[in-house]
Amino acid sequence: MARNRYDIDEELESPFDFGHFKRSFKYMKKYRGKMIAALILSIFAALSGLLGPIITKYALDNTVPAKKIGELWLLGGLLLLTFLVSVIFSTIRAKIMTVVGQDMIYDIRSDLFAHLQELPFSYYDDRPHGKILIRVVNYVNSVSDMLSNGVISVILESLNMIFITVFMFMVDVKLSLIVLAGIPFFMFVMFSIKKHQRRAWQDVSNKSSNLNAYLQENIVGARVTQIFTREEENAAIFDRLSNKYRKSWMRAVGYSNLVWPATDNISTMIRAAIFFFGLIIMTPASVTLGTIAAMTGYASRFWQPIMNLSNLFNNFINNIAYLERIFETLDEPVTIADKEGAHEIGAIKGDVSFKDVTFAYDEGVNVLEHVSFDVKAGESIALVGPTGAGKSTIVSLISRFYDVTGGSITIDGEDIGEVTLRSLRSQMGIMLQDSFIFSGTIADNIRYGRLDATDKEIREASRVVCADQFIREMEDGYETEVKERGSKLSGGQKQLISFARTLLSDPKILVLDEATSSIDAKTERLLQQGLNELLKGRTSFIIAHRLSTIKNCDRIMYIDHKGITECGSHDELMEKKGDYYKLYTSQLI
Repeated sequence: MARNRYDIDEELESPFDFGHFKRSFKYMKKYRGKMIAALILSIFAALSGLLGPIITKYALDNTVPAKKIGELWLLGGLLLLTFLVSVIFSTIRAKIMTVVGQDMIYDIRSDLFAHLQELPFSYYDDRPHGKILIRVVNYVNSVSDMLSNGVISVILESLNMIFITVFMFMVDVKLSLIVLAGIPFFMFVMFSIKKHQRRAWQDVSNKSSNLNAYLQENIVGARVTQIFTREEENAAIFDRLSNKYRKSWMRAVGYSNLVWPATDNISTMIRAAIFFFGLIIMTPASVTLGTIAAMTGYASRFWQPIMNLSNLFNNFINNIAYLERIFETLDEPVTIADKEGAHEIGAIKGDVSFKDVTFAYDEGVNVLEHVSFDVKAGESIALVGPTGAGKSTIVSLISRFYDVTGGSITIDGEDIGEVTLRSLRSQMGIMLQDSFIFSGTIADNIRYGRLDATDKEIREASRVVCADQFIREMEDGYETEVKERGSKLSGGQKQLISFARTLLSDPKILVLDEATSSIDAKTERLLQQGLNELLKGRTSFIIAHRLSTIKNCDRIMYIDHKGITECGSHDELMEKKGDYYKLYTSQLI
């Protein structure tokens, strides 16, 4: 798909949709008490700060001409007090909103991570992991500030503008009208800039997402890069992506930097107009020096909330696109989920039955058609056949990683579509060819199969699958720290650890999908003894291209042409001299 590329921009251009904003209220409602408290503190801080020009006016018009030194000291102390109150309340408000913002980040990220854990495999196949990460990290950081400080700031700046206007008209009506006359010029400048500014910052987000996706891809594929000496080519691609990001950033900053000079110039012209009309046009009797000082002070402050509101609106527009991507991820359908009224399956014996099962990954392109078979508890079933025939699909359907397109699958007579996923999968052990190792100790990786397992149980599981010896020979034994994806372990060692992890979970149904492919022949012979113990009393499905490993299975199914073409024991199929016979003898050559 086109979106599964690091060099394809995400479509972040979208109209300002208040629907996304309303939906985000659920994250704000939880902290509405703290947000209201912060708003009240902000209002008191703003009102306290607005008393300054009035105090100055009174001092210049009354106290200074009357030479009342004591009163001047009192007014000076009062002015200092208003400043301190404003600073203290603003600081407390900032601390409250910092906590609220971080709590919102935690809530949104928790919801995103929980949802990502349930999404189907196809979701991760369709997009670069770096572009998923940027949604969980960068986008959440951006919108959390908008949802916390942004909402309060819009209310506060709106009130600030009203308060300042009221205070201005209390001082002088005519000069206040001069200040308001600058609004049309300001609006013209803002509307001229904002459209370009919004698109520029959205382009920055796209380029950042692309850069993040390519960086993550190259970190994971570092070994392949060095094997094929692709360092110079990859560096050139990274340089190109990084340069695009730099150019988009500079372009966006260029538009943003047009805002404050324009606002500052308009504010300066308005203050000049106040001096011009106040000192030259109007009579000294109607406009005092204190009035002019107070009005210039309010005029300077009047444009700040307007500019802040303009920036906040622009920020809302940009972050609505981020909210859209966050909600898009949260809305990604969990196609495999517990159905309404699903019940726990209870302890599994292991009888598995496919009844006329049809399945397609893509609509209209069937991988399996009308497949039926029954497996008794404790039987071992080998699935063989050409690549892409549907072997892994069959075992994936048993684990309900996908839902059947037609027919049904039952375990112990229970339709697996009607039981809870947790009760089903917790009794299944699945070993894949690519054995994933988490960062942490070896013991932690094995205990992943059963978190309450004791150290003794971990060692016993490792001994059965022939992993105990090489683990003990490591520097810290079972407490040896392994890095992400087990980078310091061989492929065979990772698979043996995964075997121990699966055995520890004590599954009733066992699936081995090419699970011994990375193990050498000597280790495989030793492991076979452990596998025989592992398979006892368990229904098992084994996929293996190395046919010598599945000769002793109770039944072998040859999968091809969207179904089962042959089924029987090794000896029966060899006597038949059909598809299995040809496949087996070809490996002996």
